Amino acid sequence: MGDPKATPFLTDIKELQRRAREHVEKGAVTPAYRGDVETAVRLLNEALATEIVCTLRYRRHHYMAAGIHYQAVADEFMEHAQQEQEHADRIAERIRQLGGAPDFNPEGLLTRSHAQYAEGNSLIDMIKEDLIAERIAIESYMEMIRYFGDNDPTSRRLMEDVLEQEEEHADDMATLLETLDPREATAHGDAGTRH
Repeated sequence: MGDPKATPFLTDIKELQRRAREHVEKGAVTPAYRGDVETAVRLLNEALATEIVCTLRYRRHHYMAAGIHYQAVADEFMEHAQQEQEHADRIAERIRQLGGAPDFNPEGLLTRSHAQYAEGNSLIDMIKEDLIAERIAIESYMEMIRYFGDNDPTSRRLMEDVLEQEEEHADDMATLLETLDPREATAHGDAGTRH
């Protein structure tokens, strides 16, 4: 086992206990939190708005695709809508843990969101708009992950989980686009050789 004194705990237990009692109203935000809570809450509220807008866009696309006889694509849109809503719920919970208030106010939702709400006129347009929105989310979430870094590992891990699923969504939309519009595959060169 080795000498227990060789790898001492980073902080004296009594000191940890004292600090935990201090500012107990701050909940999960302890003195060990190294991030800027205000900035973290603002960024997470932007991610929340992005997820809400994506949920709404995917839901609209689900119903519009169903109306034009593309049930498999409509089902894919609904699956993504449900996953985006799960992301929104997880992000809202993290905002609350940080002592912030999740901003669900529909007024200004599009100005807080990084993604746009584009309806699309055809199934191909809908898929393209969803792919564009996923690409925007991927870029902005990567930046958030870098910002959180080691200062806020919980928010970083949350956004890494969300990012992973957004990358899957983008891949799904790119595959649908190639399947339904082969011109897209040739227009983007090697995009047609995806596996």
